[in-house]
Amino acid sequence: MEIAIINKYQNRVNRGAETYVSELSKRLSKNHHVDILTKINFFKKYDLIIPTNGRLQVFIVRLLTWMTGAKMIVSGQSGVGLDDRLNLYAMPDIFVALSTKALNWAKRINPFVKSIYIPNGVDLNKFLPQGVTLRSQIKTVLSVGAFTTEKRHGLTIKAVEKLKNIKLIIAGNGGKKLSDKYNFEIIETTNNEMSEVYRRANLLVFPTVPWESFGIVLIEAMASGLPVVATDDPIRREIVGDAGLFVDPTDIDAYASVIDMALNTNWGDKPRKQAEKFSWDIIASSYEELFKNI
Repeated sequence: MEIAIINKYQNRVNRGAETYVSELSKRLSKNHHVDILTKINFFKKYDLIIPTNGRLQVFIVRLLTWMTGAKMIVSGQSGVGLDDRLNLYAMPDIFVALSTKALNWAKRINPFVKSIYIPNGVDLNKFLPQGVTLRSQIKTVLSVGAFTTEKRHGLTIKAVEKLKNIKLIIAGNGGKKLSDKYNFEIIETTNNEMSEVYRRANLLVFPTVPWESFGIVLIEAMASGLPVVATDDPIRREIVGDAGLFVDPTDIDAYASVIDMALNTNWGDKPRKQAEKFSWDIIASSYEELFKNI
């Protein structure tokens, strides 16, 4: 099968959508010819096109597939909201929801589109509990994500400030700097470096807005053996399961208390076992089955 996956930001930024494109294409390439495109190719005929940027791109691809007889699959990387609403209005052959909440929402928004549930995944061979431990003697909290308001790193800073003898690392986009006053560090990383970053921490916090579509860093951290403190919403509960705790991070006192509780809990192998449910190999097999049906 000739497959095109389109992402205009590929190799320019490191987000969940870029990880989705690279990891899925790597596995699909074993049985198919897969092109990763940064713009629409109007001159090559594909059997299947997967646009990831939504809005105008997805409507143009829809017209192209109607003219060429190709199929279009859209994965709901944007999450419940306007972008995925437009994706559904574009009438893809299949809409892939990343959570059961998003699946139920998609079926309500456009019942004429076939919507199914396939989550994002994790490379279990790359992210491991084993390896060189880089943790300091001080218990370390890790927050991962772009420096945007949606990631709400500021809430984590305020919560950790209330705790004693806790170090905070924020890994995302931006320059490296240290703050001796609050024992907090900001580092700029690439996807290739993240396996080492997780081994520096004792806990991942993920205080994202509740409408975020997924959060691949959650399963990367759990695969690395880290428990999680995450926003208390249906999507994060589905991903994290019993490998972490949940909280409204806008309640700073409660957020700080739950971080402290998670750091002082023996989680055993629960994080790794939860992450194993999201192996990219399993996810790719689900897409292969999907291809057979369309």
